[in-house]
Amino acid sequence: MTDISIDIALDTRSGVGESPIWDAKQQALFWVDITGKSVHRYDPSNGVHQAWKTNDFPVAIAITETGNRAIVAQAQGIGLLDFDGLMTPFANPDNHPGNRLNEGKCDPAGRLWVGSMQTNLNPDGSPREMTDHSGALFRIDPDGGCTRFSDFSIGISNTMAWSPDGKYFYFGDSLAKTLFRYDYDHDSGRVDNRTVLFQHDGDGFLDGSCIDDDGCLWNARFTDSKLLRITPQGNIDRVIALPVTNPTSCTFGGPDGRTLYVTSARFLLSDAEIERNPHEGAVLALQTQYSGPADHRFAGPT
Repeated sequence: MTDISIDIALDTRSGVGESPIWDAKQQALFWVDITGKSVHRYDPSNGVHQAWKTNDFPVAIAITETGNRAIVAQAQGIGLLDFDGLMTPFANPDNHPGNRLNEGKCDPAGRLWVGSMQTNLNPDGSPREMTDHSGALFRIDPDGGCTRFSDFSIGISNTMAWSPDGKYFYFGDSLAKTLFRYDYDHDSGRVDNRTVLFQHDGDGFLDGSCIDDDGCLWNARFTDSKLLRITPQGNIDRVIALPVTNPTSCTFGGPDGRTLYVTSARFLLSDAEIERNPHEGAVLALQTQYSGPADHRFAGPT
């Protein structure tokens, strides 16, 4: 099928580009580079790309309700980033020894959800061997309160999305190669009744996902150069080949919500692999027939 065109939006060459979000009010794309210790903003209307350095590894981002700050999940805690570069500590949900945060996204009520994992990074950003499944799932409320929703038994937390009708929450464990579906209660912010939505033993590892307006998940397949479109029934509807080895996550954006932005990573690739494809680590823009909602803002401090 030729209904999707793929372009390189920004040749960022990120170590680990992650957590792309589209802010509808600013009409701008935000994301992080984990090993590059940086937060990024891109305005596709004028091509302006901005970046802010962080002291810790940033793993996920959301914009605050007022739009003048971002809440940034980092390896060892969550902070509020002023766009002059100042980071203020806000919450620290996971004190489990040897863990770091890895994934995060805001729910429809403006609460931040984050997941964790045993760290796979040395202080210099180089790979570190994992030996345990010690991650967990957390909810961060606007006042900074933290609630844990799982045992410390998750391999690598990835994928957070909510169904368009608000009934379900989707969450994944990359090491288990499994996407889960939970019942979601908007008012209480609770998730319950975990069931398996999708398991895939083929090539690649499930990474980040976004939801489209039909309720299908678009899942990035790390190491496998693909996106999968997965139906609410857990079936593969489409497979999209990408010009990067390690797609990490995606989000719908643009004025009509039909541009699918995809982040990617150079992490674990050899010099020879990068030489063969210098665009590894780029941000891709896919023009699609599909549409998806903009990402939610964090309802916390102004």
